[in-house]
Amino acid sequence: MKLLLHTCCAPCSTYPVKVLKEMDMDIMGFFYRYNIHPFQECMKREETLKQYSESIGLKVIYQTDYKIEKFLQSIVFRENERCRYCYYDRLKAAALVAKKGKFEGFTTTLLYSKFQNHELIRQTGEALAKNYGLKFFYHDFREGWKFGIEESKRLKMYRQQYCGCIYSEKDRYYK
Repeated sequence: MKLLLHTCCAPCSTYPVKVLKEMDMDIMGFFYRYNIHPFQECMKREETLKQYSESIGLKVIYQTDYKIEKFLQSIVFRENERCRYCYYDRLKAAALVAKKGKFEGFTTTLLYSKFQNHELIRQTGEALAKNYGLKFFYHDFREGWKFGIEESKRLKMYRQQYCGCIYSEKDRYYK
């Protein structure tokens, strides 16, 4: 299957990329960055992904703009539902890139994290896939949580400490 892999960061990519390659998938990455705040954090994650993807020969499509205002406007006053919007926005962007690039389907490294709502990600991905005439490839990559952590440390990757948005950064650090 020709599959587009929405990629949130390099550390979360290590295990899904390994599994998808073992499944003989033809994969390409897609780095979505509107949800990553502040901008310097976004650039650290992007640079780490570039280094990692180049080292393993994974082609990645990178967004070239940074629409933080659109992201924030979409969640303001709906902060408790921000993850729902964020999943939708990232997966919709991935679906559109997959459709344009003639991929058969798409998936996401969000499915690697034990902190994400897998059922909501699956429902969102499947609905978007149906809408765009694609397949959403669901795989529970959490089984490789420990591998991903060890591999990213072994490769000396920059390892972020929160999901991406300014709200998750606050949840992580504000006591």
